[in-house]
Amino acid sequence: MSYVGPDFEPPRPPRHPLRGPLTVAVAALVPGALIGWLVWQTVGDSGGDAQASPSSTSSPWGRPATPGASDDGKEQPGGTGDSEKPGGSPSASAPAASGSLKGKVVVIDPGHNPGNFQHTSEINQQVNIGTNSKECDTTGTATNDGYTEAKFTLDVARRMRTVLEKEGATVKFTQDGDRSWGPCVDERAQIGNKADADAVVSIHADGAGAGNRGFHVILPGSVHSGAADTRPIVASSRELGERVAGSFLRVTGSAPSNYIGGGTGLDVRKDLGGLNLSTVPKVFIECGNMRDSKDAAHLTSSAWRQKAAQGISEGIVSFLHG
Repeated sequence: MSYVGPDFEPPRPPRHPLRGPLTVAVAALVPGALIGWLVWQTVGDSGGDAQASPSSTSSPWGRPATPGASDDGKEQPGGTGDSEKPGGSPSASAPAASGSLKGKVVVIDPGHNPGNFQHTSEINQQVNIGTNSKECDTTGTATNDGYTEAKFTLDVARRMRTVLEKEGATVKFTQDGDRSWGPCVDERAQIGNKADADAVVSIHADGAGAGNRGFHVILPGSVHSGAADTRPIVASSRELGERVAGSFLRVTGSAPSNYIGGGTGLDVRKDLGGLNLSTVPKVFIECGNMRDSKDAAHLTSSAWRQKAAQGISEGIVSFLHG
């Protein structure tokens, strides 16, 4: 989600990718992901777009993070894209089956909405995010060929639902293509809160410049202002984010962002309404950069999106198992 608006920030300059030290750290602490990392390094440039706040974090691999930079060049989508709906028919929630996650509630937040670009006045309305006010939502970004972030996020979310329901979890969506626009970022947070979710993950993809590649997971910073108080969920959200990042790297073979988080794949933010207003463990994941041709080749691949859904889901399962 190369953000412009609600949970999204203005452009920031890209960072230089880390080389040897990161490769060594990953090889030492995440052996299962090493092959994917090395393949990615040899294929081409790394990158992606994200938004970073001046704060630090530690990675799933035990390395301190460097404050990231973001380039939010999100454009209004409107092109065609993959409209398949894996994971069953659209529904806001589905009953849990028996399984290891029976009794657990997971809320999946597919970023943006395919209809947002037709409702600019509605999504531009200001909502309170605790620290300040921001736009209700944004259109999201798209690949150069017109595959929209909103379609990507729904596809991955539906695939995740299939995986998580097989594990016995009750899965709820903030939107499932069942509304013409939105919801606003404050309502997205409220949906997870009202569900008393055990974990919430918001799915996105970025829109940075070519050459910026890779994924990153956004964690809530400690915020106590107005309606926002993330202090009770900072630690649990960090654990969720670290597990999601580690599993995503291992399953997809994608590398951590080369411009956000100092190669850790993690970034801390205090300006996102979806995180600020959450009272349950919640993170965002930026799965790659839609405006980079190499990342876009992954994001538009059905097979890769299945890996992305599997990786994120396995991180959630790991978190819920403790």
